[in-house]
Amino acid sequence: MAPLTITTLQTNLIWENKNANLQLLSKKINSLQEKTEIIVLPEMFTTGFSMQPKLFAETMEGETVQWMKEVSSANKIILTGSLIIEEEGKYYNRLIWMLPNGEYGYYDKRHLFGFAEEDKHYTAGSKRLIASVKGWKINLQICYDLRFPVWARNRITPIEKSVGEEIHSADDIRPEFDVLIYVANWPERRSHAWKTLLCARAIENQCYVIGLNRVGIDGNNISHSGNSLVIDPLGEVLYHMVDEEDIFTITLQKEWLIEVRNKFPFWKDADDFNFR
Repeated sequence: MAPLTITTLQTNLIWENKNANLQLLSKKINSLQEKTEIIVLPEMFTTGFSMQPKLFAETMEGETVQWMKEVSSANKIILTGSLIIEEEGKYYNRLIWMLPNGEYGYYDKRHLFGFAEEDKHYTAGSKRLIASVKGWKINLQICYDLRFPVWARNRITPIEKSVGEEIHSADDIRPEFDVLIYVANWPERRSHAWKTLLCARAIENQCYVIGLNRVGIDGNNISHSGNSLVIDPLGEVLYHMVDEEDIFTITLQKEWLIEVRNKFPFWKDADDFNFR
């Protein structure tokens, strides 16, 4: 039942300039006054949404991953966001989940944005990453993944009970996750879809949803309005910021999540399916 405190950094990004972006983000993180446990950075936080991986890709032993280790350790927080990674001759839009002890997990973006030819430059991932923090399960996804609800579906597993015993409450189930996080470079012109789909993911999965987007105009003259959101399991908006750079910290309550699942046990009627 422990609460979970998360900080989002809605920021402009300096186009294809890793050093400038790392300096900017370091300054913002060091300015934090509130205690937090997780800091969320945007998609491709070192470059913006660049289609030049050959020029800007790093390895998992590179400068940015090392920077994440140092920042995470120094601030005793989990740090997450995506960057361009090269591995065995392939390029990935990879989200890193960095722990203070230097251990990490990663998620390679599953749905590549063909409209911007991301699929011609990057390799799609095939596995989800669901992290665990203080009893919370967190599903980590990237931008365009938001349009594909099957990939984000919260599969519910009943806790094994004695023969004849029925499942009555949220205490009798094991949801796959409690929080869904999207990091993004989502264009302003499609912000209505962004806001609508984030709320839909919260309602249909009965979970908290955090959508962290950038602001500013990128190197392709595409405008980003932020519209970062934190949404509760009923689809109620707890935080929404448009256009401005902003650092926001919120504490999520597990009791409210369980109350919602108990009061509205829609999970009992969910379809049973597997994705590929």
